[in-house]
Amino acid sequence: LREALTFTGRVQGVGFRYTAKYLTRSLGLTGWVRNDPDGTVTMEVQGREALINKLLVGLNGGHFISIEWMDTKEIPLEEEKAFKVR
Repeated sequence: LREALTFTGRVQGVGFRYTAKYLTRSLGLTGWVRNDPDGTVTMEVQGREALINKLLVGLNGGHFISIEWMDTKEIPLEEEKAFKVR
């Protein structure tokens, strides 16, 4: 499963991308994450659905991170070996 996610809320300047990188690597997920100019964070993540759900729970539990809204859609799988911060 590969999902494209857009997060709104207090998601920039609070360690969101590096928390995502740590969690995805510990869960064996691949993809990427980046800050967008409008204050949102965009992520593409690939792996088993249960592991992606664990990632989302972990992100929401971050000390300074406050996700107010999340848009998600399933997208085609890609060949990649790691999760990157852009």
